[in-house]
Amino acid sequence: MALKTSFMVQTFSIHRKRLKPDRPELASTESGALKKAEAMAARMPGTAAIRIVADDETGELESATILGQFGEVPDDFAESLHG
Repeated sequence: MALKTSFMVQTFSIHRKRLKPDRPELASTESGALKKAEAMAARMPGTAAIRIVADDETGELESATILGQFGEVPDDFAESLHG
């Protein structure tokens, strides 16, 4: 089992007065994800930088950690990462 760590930025938009996740964007490093999320928060209602650790062979999620949140993020976002 080989674990792979990925970083992504999740943005949120308002649809029908509710925050909805947009398509996540990959980042190459942890600091890159944080910088990108912070910069995108100027244009979006909310963003989050996330570290994903998953099995490289099966894709099974090992862990998901929110590195930083900027602006408005849904209350249940952290729970939704863990299934």
